Amino acid sequence: MRFGTPLPLVQQMPGSPAWQTGDDVAALVAVARKADELGYAWLPCSDHVVVPARAVPSMGATWYEPATTLAFAAGVTQRIGLLTHVLVLPYHNPIEVAKRYATLDRLSGGRVILGVGPGHLRGEFRALGAPYEERGAVTDEYIRIIKTLWTDEEASFDGAYRSFRELHLAPRPVQRPHPPVWAGGNSRRAVRRAVELGDGWVPFDVTLDDIRDRLDYARGLPAYADRTAPLDVIAPLAVDLSDVDRVREEIAAYRDAGVTGITVSFRSESLSEHLDQMEEFAREIMP
Repeated sequence: MRFGTPLPLVQQMPGSPAWQTGDDVAALVAVARKADELGYAWLPCSDHVVVPARAVPSMGATWYEPATTLAFAAGVTQRIGLLTHVLVLPYHNPIEVAKRYATLDRLSGGRVILGVGPGHLRGEFRALGAPYEERGAVTDEYIRIIKTLWTDEEASFDGAYRSFRELHLAPRPVQRPHPPVWAGGNSRRAVRRAVELGDGWVPFDVTLDDIRDRLDYARGLPAYADRTAPLDVIAPLAVDLSDVDRVREEIAAYRDAGVTGITVSFRSESLSEHLDQMEEFAREIMP
């Protein structure tokens, strides 16, 4: 079982503690460095380019751009993974995505984890000129394009949305055959994408029963039996360290359900309290 932990500032949801909002980059640096020091496995950053006004009350307006943010985090850390959780692929040119994150993987010494998803915010799709109704099919094709560019020295691709011939992308990623690709989303379609095209599944809003249901479905897919590597399953979990035994029981239940990693968040009202909780979790739970 591996554990990641979120960065402050990067998605400022309504109701977030004051220390996790605003523009004090020192808080982000402190959390990134502490997570790196304590052995956490990844730092996530999500992807919203613009937020329609009607969605601001529920999701806030401030969402940091993931490639820039994770490159900054790479510069203040040594070993921790850099996770897009998740990059909305239909918003982006897949060739540019392949280039951007291959470069980051190279400069960070092989730390990129590319979490990707089809997105859901119709108004954002409209603003970006992205195809909302076809977002699932576009996501599948773009994953294939990115992996082709990362793995083939001279890449060619024929698809429904993009085609190209004899392209060279360099620098190539450090990780071979390519950085891990984790499919985001909570549905059976999302876990099917993970099984067929990815290295892991990284939902953002699921219960333990949801995970059990999705993984039962996944194990019945023909592509599951054909996999040559285990499927990473990364769950979100907010923990209350006032009852450490209860936290251990929760994590054991997730592990028994097939979860291989958890992005763990803490209820903290200040940066110092948050750093203390990160240390306590690392000391009491992670071993």
